[in-house]
Order: sequence, then C-alpha cells, then structure tokens
Amino acid sequence: MNSNLQGKKVLFITANSGIERDELLKPMQALKDQGASVTHASVKGGKAETWLKDSEKDVTVQSDTQLKGVGAADYDLLVIPGGTVNADNLRQDEDAQRLVQEFRDAGKTVAAICHGPWLLIDAGVVQGKVMTSYSSVRLDLANAGASWVDAEVQVCPGQNWTLITSRNPGDIAAFNEAISQALLAA
Repeated sequence: MNSNLQGKKVLFITANSGIERDELLKPMQALKDQGASVTHASVKGGKAETWLKDSEKDVTVQSDTQLKGVGAADYDLLVIPGGTVNADNLRQDEDAQRLVQEFRDAGKTVAAICHGPWLLIDAGVVQGKVMTSYSSVRLDLANAGASWVDAEVQVCPGQNWTLITSRNPGDIAAFNEAISQALLAA
C-alpha cells in the first residue's frame, strides 16, 4: 500500500439510491490504498444502492453516517459521485448543499464526476469556474455561470478553493489522480 495520503480525510456524499457504482467505489478504494481515511455520508445514513450505467441496481453499500452529522472542518476534501438519480436527489438536499458551501468557504477542494456537478449548481458555487461533467449537464452549468470544457478531468483553482470535475466512469483514473494530487497539496 502506498501510504502517501496517511492522515488525509476524505468525505464522499451520496443519496441512498442511484449512485453510479464505479464513481463511488473506485475512488474510495484508490484513496484507501494510498492511506487516506474515507467516510461515506448518505442523505439518510444506512444502506446506499449503487447502480451500473444508471440502469441496473448493483451492490448495496453501508454508508458510515448521515449528511446531517458531518461538516467540512473534519475533512480535507469532498467527493460527489454521479449517477443521475443520486445527483438529482443530492441537489435537492439542504445538507448536501450546506456541505459544498462549507468546503468552498473553508478553501478546501471539492471533486465531482458525471452528474455530480448538478449539486454544485444548486449549492450556488459554479459561477466563474471552468469545469467538465457528463455532456447533458453542460448547458445547466453554462446557465449557472460556469465555463464547460470537454476533458477527462478539469482542475480549477481560484476563488480561494479548488474544484476537480470529470465527465464519466471512463475518466476515473484521471479523476483519482487529480484527487490524490490535491490531497498531497492540502
């Protein structure tokens, strides 16, 4: 195990259903393999269902806690996995929006993949950011004041916080690398 992320704490936030499996589990495992401490908070706590390609239920995972019980002060970085249903539920959750705003206000990195940037729009944090996402979210981001690029990963420092975004599960290797680099710098 590469332990270069020992002592770093990462918070993953999800709804309790509709999470794109690889966008949750692969980054979590990559960070654990590097020695980071990972917490998964879901809207209701308890079981969270992952899906494969937004169409078929896959594995059910146990989240560590509820969104209501966590805050940015205890973590170095926030990760928002995609999945259309997951992201649509998260974007409507006040605690999810609060967490994004807390990380931004604390100058900490936020990472979102696929449809995850929907939450960033509803949290009101994308204005002036350069970012990527699943292609169908492009217009939503532009309408919220972000500049959209078609790239496997986009790292956007500025406004006193860093935003990392990726398009889809095919970009996970680049997404994971960008997250690891941000944690090393934190």
